[in-house]
Amino acid sequence: MKASCTSVAQTWRVPGKSESVQYINISHPDQGVSFPQAVITGLGKGQGLFFPAHLEPLEDIQGLLEQDFVSRSSVILQYLVGDSMTGEDLQACVSRAFNFPVEFETISNKVYALELFHGPSLAFKDFGARFMAQCLAGFNAGQRTTILTATSGDTGAAVALAFYAQAGIDVVVLYPKGKVTPLQEKLFCTLGGNIRTLAIEDNFDACQQLVKQSFDDQELVSAIGLNSANSINVARLLAQVCYYFEAVARLPAGTQPVFSVPSGNFGNVTAGLLAFALGLPVKRMIAATNINDTVPRYLSTGKWQPHPTVATLTNAMDISLPNNFPRVLELGERHGVPLQELLTSFSISDEQTQNAIRELDVMGYLADPHSALAWKALQENLADDETGVFVCTAHPAKFRETIEAALNHSIELPAELQAVADKEVLSTIMPADFDLLRRFLLDKN
Repeated sequence: MKASCTSVAQTWRVPGKSESVQYINISHPDQGVSFPQAVITGLGKGQGLFFPAHLEPLEDIQGLLEQDFVSRSSVILQYLVGDSMTGEDLQACVSRAFNFPVEFETISNKVYALELFHGPSLAFKDFGARFMAQCLAGFNAGQRTTILTATSGDTGAAVALAFYAQAGIDVVVLYPKGKVTPLQEKLFCTLGGNIRTLAIEDNFDACQQLVKQSFDDQELVSAIGLNSANSINVARLLAQVCYYFEAVARLPAGTQPVFSVPSGNFGNVTAGLLAFALGLPVKRMIAATNINDTVPRYLSTGKWQPHPTVATLTNAMDISLPNNFPRVLELGERHGVPLQELLTSFSISDEQTQNAIRELDVMGYLADPHSALAWKALQENLADDETGVFVCTAHPAKFRETIEAALNHSIELPAELQAVADKEVLSTIMPADFDLLRRFLLDKN
């Protein structure tokens, strides 16, 4: 199956890479699929996640780092998707998806900010959502599709804007009522058209569970052509690998950075670990969580004991059952990534987060709560001889209320938020009831 996107003149080939790339369901390894099948299916049987069956380091990493972002990303993604897309088609898709900048700012001596919020939804999730949208447009051959996704804040806008007004695609976004910021809500709940939004009267974990239940209902899947644009979908995950290479490309040659990543569903950390598996020089990774600390406790004790989810200032990370953590474990168990040496995880409180916002502001840098939390975890765990990069996942203005309360002064809204600030929210309020959701999904079909 080939993707059908606008072609470009140049085709990238990766020496030594097998043309056959298979993805397996990590819960049921007997289920092997191609990359297009993984994208179209979204979730495997038994709610299993798709992941590459085989991973080997890329050749000539230094040569890759010398390329521009889109060209390099095309090589990396070609390596991961194999012959399911031609080089021309893939680079065209990447060019259309990654049509906004990645910024890299110096914060202090050997500490840098990787800014991933310069896309249309002002969050890092634009990379994955837009690449997935491009892939699905080519793979789907005009078949009607319903994208069902859950969001704790930023995924909703990224997915909604990536698929808005796309022919043959209906989008339904579930989010926890009252637990995303007003401006986050306005970005994806005011579009209308092929975008429907449901404010669920529960937390994000409940929203996520409703999505999983939907995929277990084969009659529903068939009836509405169900797919997911959460980081459940492997296309989103693969796209996120690319900006870790960009970060290392911006550093002095030979640098092995420590990455600190704000972590909720653990897709972003998984992508960084996947970059390491592909040969990117990374010294170690810090998964920075808020007080919803299932993973820090697991890495410390070896016991998986989720607590009830608690609302925090870093709402996009208010997740106690991170969907992508099985992929993290898969990287260790199947692909030999040395997780014990490479990955640590720390919990940062709301008070520490507020203080971090203030400290960064004094240093001349305005950070949203999630990015400030990642900086705080980095500061507390970076050795004097190490270089650190903290991943900035959202524009600070999306969290205007929190920022202004911490700094005691107003901040300016970018044009994207000014345009929606006064629009009406079009969401339907619904309890966390699968039967009600099922009827809602079938109603338009």
